[in-house]
Amino acid sequence: MKIARISLDQGPRYAILDEDTHQYLVLTDDPMFGKVEVSGQRIAQDEAQLLSPMIPRSKVVGYIGSYGSAGTIEDLDMFLKPNTAVIGPDDPVILPSWAQTVRHEPELAVVISRACKDIPASRASGVIFGYTVANDVTAVAGDKARAKAFDTALPTGPVIETDLDVADLHVVSRVNGEVRREGRTSELAFSVDELVAYASTIFTLLPGDIILTGAPAGVGEIEAGDSVEVEVEGIGVVANPVMRRG
Repeated sequence: MKIARISLDQGPRYAILDEDTHQYLVLTDDPMFGKVEVSGQRIAQDEAQLLSPMIPRSKVVGYIGSYGSAGTIEDLDMFLKPNTAVIGPDDPVILPSWAQTVRHEPELAVVISRACKDIPASRASGVIFGYTVANDVTAVAGDKARAKAFDTALPTGPVIETDLDVADLHVVSRVNGEVRREGRTSELAFSVDELVAYASTIFTLLPGDIILTGAPAGVGEIEAGDSVEVEVEGIGVVANPVMRRG
């Protein structure tokens, strides 16, 4: 099931994508906390204004070095992003005025369904609501807070896919149509369930939290005027223009 968050006159609403009719079926409630029940309202897929499918209630947890790591999971660097960094499809990534170099990082992102702490990897699937596409935009800075946490530093979308085997998905990014970074989730040194489980040993994970699983290798610099796309097989593409704050 592909769940989107769309902008309507009455405000943001969740909707399910009907891939047969290419329509979004608007839901009556937030599917994470209420019933998945359609309201009867339908929006054509090519007319829907998509928002980020999830604004984290609490936090975004990220991993660095998870592709091709030769160490233990405890050796991976971790970081946090605030929910103010999250934007949706077609929203501009605004480069900070103080950053000379900014990079994009294509990633599979995990959306957490319920509160959990110290959950074993064998039970991690039970706390996963679904998966989405993320672009972990990162500035070169002296500390991770400035590098990772500035406004617009996390495009996500276009949907949350709730039924997906993530063991071997193609992850790719393009800048101005040119492939820049590419890999497969099978190249992760640790499974998605292991990454979720380990994050829960550090933080209490809450409903709506997002876990970034890491980015494959490649050239990632972006500049004002660029268009950057991130695609994860089975979920879709999130595309954003790049601008610079004056």
